[in-house]
Amino acid sequence: MAAEAEVLDELHRLRARVPQLTGALAASVDGLVLAQDTPGVEPEGLAALTAAVLGVGLRMTDATGQGDFRELLVRGVNGYVATYAAGSSAVLTLLAQDRVNVGRLHLEGRRAGTRIGELVDAAAARAEPPPRTAGAGARAPAKTTGPLPSRATAKTTSTPPSEATSTSTSTSTDKAVPTRARTARTNARANARGGARTNTRAIPNPPTATES
Repeated sequence: MAAEAEVLDELHRLRARVPQLTGALAASVDGLVLAQDTPGVEPEGLAALTAAVLGVGLRMTDATGQGDFRELLVRGVNGYVATYAAGSSAVLTLLAQDRVNVGRLHLEGRRAGTRIGELVDAAAARAEPPPRTAGAGARAPAKTTGPLPSRATAKTTSTPPSEATSTSTSTSTDKAVPTRARTARTNARANARGGARTNTRAIPNPPTATES
């Protein structure tokens, strides 16, 4: 966890403020070690027992209507085991000598529990991804600056059959007209020459007048 170093520093400062402490451990409510300073005591086992004790304490406070769990103190022949709530997801366990001042133990334990809870909750908040909103989480549609270019349709210049026939006929007629005109002019010239010859031959010489 990102807050492990900060939590461990808090445990060291706590032991410095209360010299009668022989160990300090911060664990998650699931029994995982977050940070520990427990020489001579297995931290993993202590964290698991802390989670179990927390579960029992929660059931006891709930069954008796005492509200949320805050702390639990167990006294043995050689000293104390004190457990304090540390935010919503962690718990602090302290080991102390029998000659410790219990009031001072509770004072420092509660302060340290509050501080460790803040560190753990802040680290958990930083680790969580930001909430996805409808605008930011949804994938933005591809931007289009206009309609997609469609393939250019090949322009056909073919003429319908009827128009093609008409055009062909018109072209043929146009080509034929000059030819016919030239033929007509040629025939007219030929006829004119022939007619002139015919007329020349057909006209008889005028009769010569005879004297009676």
